[in-house]
Amino acid sequence: MAETPTELAQTARRGFDAGITRPLEWRRQQLKQLDRMLAENAATIEEAVRADLGKHLLEAHMTEINSVRTEIALTIKNLKRWTKPRGVPVPLPLRPATGRIHRQPLGTVLVIAPWNYPVRLLLIPVAGAIAAGNAVVAKPSEVSSHTSAVLARLFPKYLDQRAVTLVEGGVEETTELLEQRWDHIFYTGNGAVGRIVMAAAVRHLTPVTLELGGKSPVYVDESADIDATAAWLAWGKLLNTGQTCVAPDYVLAPPTVVPKLVDALRREITVLYGDEPRTSPDYGRIISTRHVDRLAGLLGGTGEIVIGGESDRDEKYVAPTVLTGVSLDDPVMGEEIFGPILPIVTVSGSDEAINVINSREKPLALYLFARSAAVRDAFLARTTSGSMGINADMIQLGAPALPFGGVGESGTGAYHGEHTVRLFSHERAVLRKLRGPNLTAMGRPPFTARKERMLRSGS
Repeated sequence: MAETPTELAQTARRGFDAGITRPLEWRRQQLKQLDRMLAENAATIEEAVRADLGKHLLEAHMTEINSVRTEIALTIKNLKRWTKPRGVPVPLPLRPATGRIHRQPLGTVLVIAPWNYPVRLLLIPVAGAIAAGNAVVAKPSEVSSHTSAVLARLFPKYLDQRAVTLVEGGVEETTELLEQRWDHIFYTGNGAVGRIVMAAAVRHLTPVTLELGGKSPVYVDESADIDATAAWLAWGKLLNTGQTCVAPDYVLAPPTVVPKLVDALRREITVLYGDEPRTSPDYGRIISTRHVDRLAGLLGGTGEIVIGGESDRDEKYVAPTVLTGVSLDDPVMGEEIFGPILPIVTVSGSDEAINVINSREKPLALYLFARSAAVRDAFLARTTSGSMGINADMIQLGAPALPFGGVGESGTGAYHGEHTVRLFSHERAVLRKLRGPNLTAMGRPPFTARKERMLRSGS
């Protein structure tokens, strides 16, 4: 009989308590096994991702296999350096003494992943939690069921089930997991479920990382290279059929830019997917008919469809679509689109664009296309977002030295590279007093006139 989510969580905790995860060699070996799992089963995983999302196998390889293996390789290379104690200065009155910060594993970690990048968004945090010395329970999304089933089969073959395990299932299983006591919960998904995760964590005062989403805006300035901008926007918006948390969600542009941008986008979409994207082997599908219905509903009564607009519920197909004449009150501007629809809102210039962005929730990503240094400086100084791309979109995720995370409604906490190890570690402060004069005696009673003079003078 299969173990319940509670039993699997308890097994992982016992593994951590037994010290299995603490040795660097165990961590390194598990990371190598994770990499081996991806290398040896790449074709199977890619087929599963295609079954869930209709992705071309090469896109699945790039976004789900290579990206994770790159993170794992970087982590293995730097594991000793990222986890070793580091010295810090000690104030003169405390000397002679040494101060060091020791990174300790938090304990047992729960990682809950979404369906849109079902391998990458599960395994990168899992790898970081292992590297930091934690036991991990991984919960893939039941929506991407083919990928979840493959990972559930592979985890026991490659990873130490005493401390690293995977739980399949839906709301019932996730709810049962959230009832357990964890030392950290890492959740990627939407804000509604994020609030449920936070509420569950409060019962045990468990720290939580929330990687959420939101409407990531784009401003295209009059100084931008329009052709290059369109190439980036078409690729970034349509990768994974728009089902990416940092995909460009909507564009703000001056009236002189809009027609030129639309023409350039039309050309770029044709370059990527031909005259009929529906028949292109490179163009993916929406995850479910429910989401197709939601996207089709966003198009009703919203601006003017100048590119695309077609959908097919049975095929789970929504065409690459561009809208103009969109107002901030239109339905498509009310929620994260999470699909291949790009609304363009006309603004007078960069100042109005900044005001629009600042009037809404802080986005996970913000994109600026401008050759003007003054415009770039204004956006850097006057806006807030989880990340920012200048004259490019999406690729900030490919730089592991940069933290990836949100702010406000778009999330809390950040990861990638060393930031992931830090996230899943407790930085323990250790001060060791050495033999020698006790300079802290000045602060001990009895307080004499001499001590008062010295302490009040700051000497």
